[in-house]
Amino acid sequence: MRTIMVLNAKGGCGKTTLATNLASYYAVQGYKVALVDFDEQKCSSDWLSMRPDDREEIIGITAEDGKASVPRGMDIVIMDVPAGLHHKVLNSFVAKVQSIIIPVLPSPIDIRACARFVQEMFAIKRIKDEKTRIAVVANRVRENTIIYHALENYLKKLRIPFIATLRDTQNYNRAAGRGLGIFELAPSLVAHDEEQWEPLLKWLRSKRSMPKG
Repeated sequence: MRTIMVLNAKGGCGKTTLATNLASYYAVQGYKVALVDFDEQKCSSDWLSMRPDDREEIIGITAEDGKASVPRGMDIVIMDVPAGLHHKVLNSFVAKVQSIIIPVLPSPIDIRACARFVQEMFAIKRIKDEKTRIAVVANRVRENTIIYHALENYLKKLRIPFIATLRDTQNYNRAAGRGLGIFELAPSLVAHDEEQWEPLLKWLRSKRSMPKG
């Protein structure tokens, strides 16, 4: 069973958007997918409640107290977790997964918050031992702006993979409002977005995203 978590201590960075679109992508590819919603706001669960019955099934799981019961037979488990996780609670979430994606927005506040969070992540033994692999994604980006270049330069200096840049586009809102992912919209509308997702998906397919040993 493949386990993937979207995680950042700072709120508002697009964790749910990444989690739901990952779940949608894998479902469209024919995998049995579970979407685990650990967040009290239940945004992933709300998205799933709008999903049309004629689309590929995604099993929704509402987690309580940091615990989730995933049905047997799932191929892919995507976890959407709340902001503000630190110390023992953060350690407990890291222990649940093989791969973690950290979305970061192009703003000075988000860049500074990311720096602190990444430092905290590297103090976790499971990450130091590469039992859980982590990578960062630049999210909601307007390319060719000064602040994006500042974010890009910062992320490239990190000791963890900087794997993708996702643009700021209404396509994500169009899809989310219907309980869909961008991979389920008209190809002509999302061709550029699919190109931007490919490095992220390639990383998730690679051994570099899997536990060492």
